[in-house]
Amino acid sequence: MAVIRVRGFALPDGEPADLYADGDRWTTDPVPNAELVAEGWLIPGLVDAHTHPGADVRGEPLDEELLREDLHHQVAAGVTLVRCPGIAGDPPAWVGVDADVPRAVHAGRWIAQHGQFFDGWARHADHADMAGLAAAQAARSGWVKLIADWGVDDEVLPVPVLQAIVVAVHGAGGRVAVHTQHAAGGAAAVEAGVDSIEHGMCLDPSYLDRMAKRGIALTPTLSVIAASLEASRNAPPSRRQEWYVPGASAHPRLAAAAIEAGVTVLAGTDSRPHGRIVDEVRSLVTAGVSPHHAIGAASWTARSYLGFGGLQSGDPADAVVYDTDPRLDLDQLNKPSAVILRGRLAATRS
Repeated sequence: MAVIRVRGFALPDGEPADLYADGDRWTTDPVPNAELVAEGWLIPGLVDAHTHPGADVRGEPLDEELLREDLHHQVAAGVTLVRCPGIAGDPPAWVGVDADVPRAVHAGRWIAQHGQFFDGWARHADHADMAGLAAAQAARSGWVKLIADWGVDDEVLPVPVLQAIVVAVHGAGGRVAVHTQHAAGGAAAVEAGVDSIEHGMCLDPSYLDRMAKRGIALTPTLSVIAASLEASRNAPPSRRQEWYVPGASAHPRLAAAAIEAGVTVLAGTDSRPHGRIVDEVRSLVTAGVSPHHAIGAASWTARSYLGFGGLQSGDPADAVVYDTDPRLDLDQLNKPSAVILRGRLAATRS
């Protein structure tokens, strides 16, 4: 197999780079007869940090054929790493490993209180059992996903329960992601010291400084929340509408404020269809986030947070190459000249 070479200006710094794929890792040491496959602006492979491939929104169980198809859509969009904070079943061994799918980290099935979240997708448990269940999951995959709140009138997962889970998971060497879209759930997650807040709608902005100091990331999933906003506005009056419309309307401002406060913001698309990470980058920019930080949320920032490298010697050999600087022209994100995954050229959208 020919050794791949790319060169150009590497983000985030924009410095000149000349990289060779030494198997699955980048090296700057020249390799004789390496094939120069692309030149231009190089960014570390894109990341979808909140995605649930392999199942549909009706709560169907994990479908292996659909799972691979969803992951192929991600690669075609330039995504070389996914985080699945919740997946509708135990993923097969090929996830994150096979040459045609992105690298992956996952949290297994969601952990939820009884009566909350989708039947079949979550491990429902009593409060007293959650810490042990979470620690066991963290030992398997490194991540745990909790449902802190769900319906408008549902009980929020109590802070002492969340704190016990965080202690148990951290003791197992893992990290805790928390679904929250209500003010009380977001407050509980910050107070408990979780590792990432997923969605975070209705989170009080006064918590952002504490999140930054404690290293709690935010994955705002702006594009999917905005997609439901108009329908919610036009729906008949209800308790859900009273919650969703003001929360979703304020959510872009929260994401921009989080960046300003120094919170690690990650780009994630959440639901179907897959391969829409560019939509999330655009949503962040529309919210007032700079293109540099918005692309970073879907690339170098997310890779660093998840423990993957960028474009230095020894880092995983993932990259997306563009003809011009995508920070100056976001349309470039839809037309990469090359996607490199595990040191090989990957299939892209035609």
